[in-house]
Amino acid sequence: MFTATAQFISFVPGKSGSYARRCLYARVISHCSLNCFIGFGTLLSQRDTVIKDNVYIGPQCNVGSCQIGKDTLLGSGVHILSGKNQHTFASLDIPIQQQGGHFSKIHIGEDSWIGNGAIIMANVGKKCIVAAGSVVIQDVPDFAIVGGNPAKTLKDRRN
Repeated sequence: MFTATAQFISFVPGKSGSYARRCLYARVISHCSLNCFIGFGTLLSQRDTVIKDNVYIGPQCNVGSCQIGKDTLLGSGVHILSGKNQHTFASLDIPIQQQGGHFSKIHIGEDSWIGNGAIIMANVGKKCIVAAGSVVIQDVPDFAIVGGNPAKTLKDRRN
């Protein structure tokens, strides 16, 4: 029921749609601040998600198991996977889809900015910037600016 309702509510347009998504998720996920924005076409797939105050989630995002810190921005088309080990593929005799895997809760620190189309599979520290289109597979330290595939540290925001 959660998945069907989340998919349906993701396609309600405009501010009323964001309001409807906020209201729904405030009741069905671990925590959803009532002053966040959840854009059109954005789908939350795990109930243990936490969205703190003043978070902006752009349109067409796919958000798995995660905690998003306050004042964080997610651009359009950002995908936050539930970790990087969702699928096991060690055996060649068993189809990958039958081998299982492990979900991890991803943490994105406060006051961070995740650019359009980024894929997040590891934790992102506070006050970070992840360049558009980046693929984060290793934890990102606080204050880092990262970019690329795989994402690498380009600069420290304190310098």
